[in-house]
Amino acid sequence: MSRSFLSLSSLSSSEFSDLLDRAIAGKRDNGLWGKPLAGKSVALFFEKPSTRTRISFEVGVYQLGGQPIVLTQNDLQLSRGEDIADTARVMRRYVHGIMARVKSHATLEALASYSGIPVINGLSEKFHPCQALADYMTLRENNVPQGGRFVFCGDGSSNMAHSLIIGSAHYGCEIVIATPAELLPDAQVLTIAARLGAQVKITQDAREAAKNADVLYTDVWVSMGQEKEAEAKKRLLGPYQINEELISLAKPSAIILHCLPAHKGEEITEGAFEARNSRIFDQAENRLHAQKAILEFLIK
Repeated sequence: MSRSFLSLSSLSSSEFSDLLDRAIAGKRDNGLWGKPLAGKSVALFFEKPSTRTRISFEVGVYQLGGQPIVLTQNDLQLSRGEDIADTARVMRRYVHGIMARVKSHATLEALASYSGIPVINGLSEKFHPCQALADYMTLRENNVPQGGRFVFCGDGSSNMAHSLIIGSAHYGCEIVIATPAELLPDAQVLTIAARLGAQVKITQDAREAAKNADVLYTDVWVSMGQEKEAEAKKRLLGPYQINEELISLAKPSAIILHCLPAHKGEEITEGAFEARNSRIFDQAENRLHAQKAILEFLIK
């Protein structure tokens, strides 16, 4: 069975570092990529809508010489009751890899198990490893050192917090999760991170977390599918907004990151979003380059 990329824990630290190096080199010189996916097709399956994942993967597959095939649930017989195992076994006869953005992580695991071809996690409720790889690429581009202080403010139980925690072990930085007690990271994720050697701190004090930070990172407070919880989550997460006061506690060189889309005035102020040290749109661009490195690594 081919390797898949469902979480950053599926990589060794050396593979993680090599992917960052490859993505940065390819960003600087697009000609380095060549056409490693020439003659190959990649299915891009979306159960959830997307801006960055959709565009970056479709463009990335094309730039590597491959054929991207964009599919929604309504394009497949899944919408009429065909099971995921049969869908996966059919897809392996047609395509060389699958990127899936799904509601349940179990769907990714089934696609990988039954297809036997590389499956890339474009987002699940547990993990968002493609985004996290692009995030750590942004850290490396901005010379955030190993041993640096990476601060995530927001929902500690989110797919982004989980992926950043695991990625911190590979990058070699300390990660501080500033989150309310009701939204702590999953215990299993913390166990995986500990096994990988991560240095994870969890605090309910965003101001304390931000002191001497090299990176301040946030994400939307209410993810797709959580609309019923919106008001309760906003009340819980109000003290964890990235704003000018929090930025003043970090290092002067600290970069500000947000995986987008942003709800300005909630998890981040307009001023923080547009601050001199904001690298949010570099971070968004890096989805393309990091994912090209993943595609090349898994499918060539």
